[in-house]
Amino acid sequence: MAALLFVVFIGCLVIGVPIAFSVAIAGVAVLLKGDVNLLIVVQRMFASTDSFPLVAVPFFILAGDLLARGSISQKLVTFAESMLGMIRGGLSIVSVVAGMFFAAISGSGAATTAAVGATMVPELRKRGYNESSSTALIAAAGCIGVVIPPSVPMVLYAVIADQSVTRLFTNGFAPGFFMGLMLIAISLVQATKYNYPRGSKFVLKNVWTTFRQSIWGLLMPLIILGGIFSGYFTPSEAAAVAVVYALIVSTFIYKDLTFKEFKSILLGSAKTSSIIMIIIACSGVFGWSLANWKIPEQIAQAVLGVSSNKYILMLLISIIVLIAGVFMETSSAVILLTPVFLPLVKTLGIDLVHFGVLFVIGIAIGMITPPVAINLFVGSSITGLPIEKIAKAVVPYLIGLIIIFLIYVYLPIFVPSIII
Repeated sequence: MAALLFVVFIGCLVIGVPIAFSVAIAGVAVLLKGDVNLLIVVQRMFASTDSFPLVAVPFFILAGDLLARGSISQKLVTFAESMLGMIRGGLSIVSVVAGMFFAAISGSGAATTAAVGATMVPELRKRGYNESSSTALIAAAGCIGVVIPPSVPMVLYAVIADQSVTRLFTNGFAPGFFMGLMLIAISLVQATKYNYPRGSKFVLKNVWTTFRQSIWGLLMPLIILGGIFSGYFTPSEAAAVAVVYALIVSTFIYKDLTFKEFKSILLGSAKTSSIIMIIIACSGVFGWSLANWKIPEQIAQAVLGVSSNKYILMLLISIIVLIAGVFMETSSAVILLTPVFLPLVKTLGIDLVHFGVLFVIGIAIGMITPPVAINLFVGSSITGLPIEKIAKAVVPYLIGLIIIFLIYVYLPIFVPSIII
């Protein structure tokens, strides 16, 4: 049954069937082979989407889209530049810091790349920065968008693995911060290599002015994450608060959101949310087939037969996660692979929150790894550069992020859940 499930699934992907329908077809094929009543298909599709935590997904997507279209991201970038622009290659550092700021309010890698890229690329181009390297850096910083909370993939993992969204969010800060530091370190090396110029001098008055202008954007993660961690509202309620806050700021404070733009944003967010929800619904059939024939347990036993060394097995899992990110979109990979990995992870005695965060980090790296590489495509659409040129320039940043990933896998010093 395991062979039939994966052969049908991979076969459908190869011939170009959308991933949601590939998942459903594979699940149905196994059900037909097992002579199971096909009413289970409808039941599982409904049951897999009937979850309160999943309410957070469309709301975080909408909040991210609202912020990406408005001037909040531009004001955050201006504030970061006032503090860091005086360093050689300071705009590269500003790109990463702005990406980390936006990651804390969007929950989306593509939205982070689009918002920071649209603001930074024209300025980087004007000041003579290497365009392909700068675009690659912004795309790499976009990976942090799904690691630093709020994070849509973490919400999906929490629902599937029955873990606390709050604990996953808590554990996302440290690795996201170190991913940012790694990118900054590499960008400083690149600044010396390309002899990037220094920006304007540090002026305290300018910092205070830009801080006041960006305060509404800076307050958003404090309100959302502060509300979650203090227990005032759940992650799902926080997502709704994020949308209302973004609407109020964009409409009444910055006044840069028109009705026509809002309608366009709603349609785009609905489309993105519907794609994710269709995948979740179809994966319910796939997951039931996996569980009914105990396929994850069989895979776990097969992997454990390779070696009894926990560290070798963790390396094997890490490689699989990285490869999955190369070929699958982030949310799809989390939805499909979490049920497969869970029995093995539990057998190895790995903390499920730790595994969830490292899983999201590994899959996020796939956002800059062709052929899927959604962040590279976003960067290409902003700059007009060929995707091949950006893919070549992203290699140093890709290696740096993989190093952080492996450190997190083997040295879980960034994991507050072990202490809590």
